[in-house]
Amino acid sequence: MILVYTGDGKGKTSACVGQTVRALGQNMTVAFGQFMKRDGQAGEQAMLARLLGDRFLAGGLGFLRNDADRPSHRQAALRVLEWAQAQLEQVDMLVLDESLYALGSGIVERQELEQLMAAARSRRRHLVLSGRNAPDWLVEAADLVTSMTEIKHPWRTGVKAAPGIEF
Repeated sequence: MILVYTGDGKGKTSACVGQTVRALGQNMTVAFGQFMKRDGQAGEQAMLARLLGDRFLAGGLGFLRNDADRPSHRQAALRVLEWAQAQLEQVDMLVLDESLYALGSGIVERQELEQLMAAARSRRRHLVLSGRNAPDWLVEAADLVTSMTEIKHPWRTGVKAAPGIEF
């Protein structure tokens, strides 16, 4: 299956981590890659690294905020894509967190994501994609799409990001 977690609310990465834990509990092999997040940025990274070893990759450079940084972000995304292709050969489930952010910012191309989807389907692997703004073509192609909707978030009242909650 192709699973997509999208929307403007909190919980997309948490859903990916939960999907990973559920699959591991069924004795499935899982690889988990992050496109935008640098290693050591978030609590889930420490746990995923312990659980998955070299099947975990935080390969990003952070979120793209300056167009001058686009070439280095593109190179980082290409490394994650290459790693992801290799993982599809040996796992039951591949999770690609923030893949839709990478797509929307233009550092991953539609064709590259479609190739991963086709490879996952042909190998009968589950592929989990996350990020804001899932494009219509992806929503149509996916088997499951869940949209997280923000109703209330403490940062809107000036509360800073909290360890264990946002990262």
